[in-house]
Amino acid sequence: MITPEQIRGARAMLGMTQAELAKAAGISTTGLNNIERGSADPKASTLRSIQATLEASGVVFQSDGEMVAGGPGVRLRK
Repeated sequence: MITPEQIRGARAMLGMTQAELAKAAGISTTGLNNIERGSADPKASTLRSIQATLEASGVVFQSDGEMVAGGPGVRLRK
């Protein structure tokens, strides 16, 4: 599953606000804010919706195995 840091990073790369992502993913802005701050324990389906929305917008999520150092990351699609 994606991490709060990956979500924030992906949004930043895309120039997307929390409100824009929340609306596109079908969740509340408050819910997304809580997820990004790590103060919520979201359902897997919520994270899948966020991930699918961000991937459709042009990002690729990288797992631990794809990173040289520092854990999972995110990049723009080539």
